[in-house]
Amino acid sequence: MTGPDVHTHWDVSFEWTKLHRTAEQLRLMTFTYDTLADECVAKLNELSPPEKYRPKAGEPATKAPKRDLLALLEKHAKEDVKLEELWTEINTVPGWVDWDQIKRGQEVFFRYGMPILNVLSFQSLLGGMGANRVVETLARTGGFSSDVVRRRLLETLQHVLQVSLSLDSIKPGGAGHQSSVRVRLLHSSVRSRILSLVKEKPDYYDLEEYGMPISDLDCIGTINTFSTSVVWIGLPRQGIYLREKEIEDYIALWRLVAYYMGTPQEVFADLPTAKAFMESILEFEVDPKPIGQVLAKNIVIGLENTAPSFASKEFMDAMARHLNGDKLADRLDIPKTSLYYQTLIYGYCYLAMVIAYSNRVFPLFDKAWIAVRRKLYYAIITDKEHGLGGETIFDFKYVPWFTRTTKLGTRKKRKGSRAGIERLAQLGVLAACTSAATVLYGAMVGVRLLGQQRAW
Repeated sequence: MTGPDVHTHWDVSFEWTKLHRTAEQLRLMTFTYDTLADECVAKLNELSPPEKYRPKAGEPATKAPKRDLLALLEKHAKEDVKLEELWTEINTVPGWVDWDQIKRGQEVFFRYGMPILNVLSFQSLLGGMGANRVVETLARTGGFSSDVVRRRLLETLQHVLQVSLSLDSIKPGGAGHQSSVRVRLLHSSVRSRILSLVKEKPDYYDLEEYGMPISDLDCIGTINTFSTSVVWIGLPRQGIYLREKEIEDYIALWRLVAYYMGTPQEVFADLPTAKAFMESILEFEVDPKPIGQVLAKNIVIGLENTAPSFASKEFMDAMARHLNGDKLADRLDIPKTSLYYQTLIYGYCYLAMVIAYSNRVFPLFDKAWIAVRRKLYYAIITDKEHGLGGETIFDFKYVPWFTRTTKLGTRKKRKGSRAGIERLAQLGVLAACTSAATVLYGAMVGVRLLGQQRAW
């Protein structure tokens, strides 16, 4: 793509239009945020202060119970104007919602489950460490140290799965709806905590440079990583191109999630606007700094040879480079890998393409795949031994403090305990080679037969 209005950033080229946002327009959105949620969290903290659990006399010492802000919001909704306003908002379905479309959007996730999960792990999360302002907030929570980053990823995937599990799940009161609101309240808790620390020590976080922690722009960027960047960058880099109707349905699903999470959802109202905003973020917001390199490396260290993928560091590095492009991967200091691992990535992509496009051709096969993945993925995430051991309620575990930051972790010597994603990649390489050999042999036979016909 070339031309006077074509911009290229991080190996992505696009034509600049009136729908794109300038750096100045985006900067204004770094100073606006979810004030309603902040006011409600402050009120909930007054009504039910977060305190350490102390057992009564004679009771055995136990861990402090998890604090469920959503349950507190429901309990006290009628006691305060702001609490009631938020409760009414999150339980009111916007007029633009088409539940049939939302259901189709959920099916898109499971139809392309494997490649989408790769995008979420190695492009959205790992590549997202190139967004410097967002990283400044994440680093202060300590939640992306190599020892806990895997759990953070599994918690995020739980939210994604709950959003997509069923139509009832995403409706008010469903698991996907509740997890979206809990994440909204968690974001508010983190933001309020950082702002309180800034009052005590102004140089703790530079509000002028970075804007509000978890601002409107940050929240839009988060929804972007689950939706627009998946369909227009991550999947195409794996050879998978969604049909326009699938893209509309999938974006509509995440527009509804954005609404529940207090994120300006108008950005996702139509495909041209959503795509332009994604490209604007890519141009003006992605600028990796050293702390982003630390968090990106911690993701790989924390996931190496662990369930559910049991992937080696080298394979994950190769996947990260493939999905993010060499330029961004270089800035994030993701190592280059050998030709063997690069070949494995192409093999994996080939296998993912075969499965994805087969689903389109055979509707019954597609329906069965979706049903199996819905059960399988959630079982993996909540597994007691290799998963979360149950559902998280997104409580405020990683609390910012003056001395808390995120340092580069140490790579652990963990051997893969079972065959994982690399075995699938090897099968993909074998399948690709077999397909190529079959096509070549068929072409040779065809040429020979054509030669014989001419001889006759």
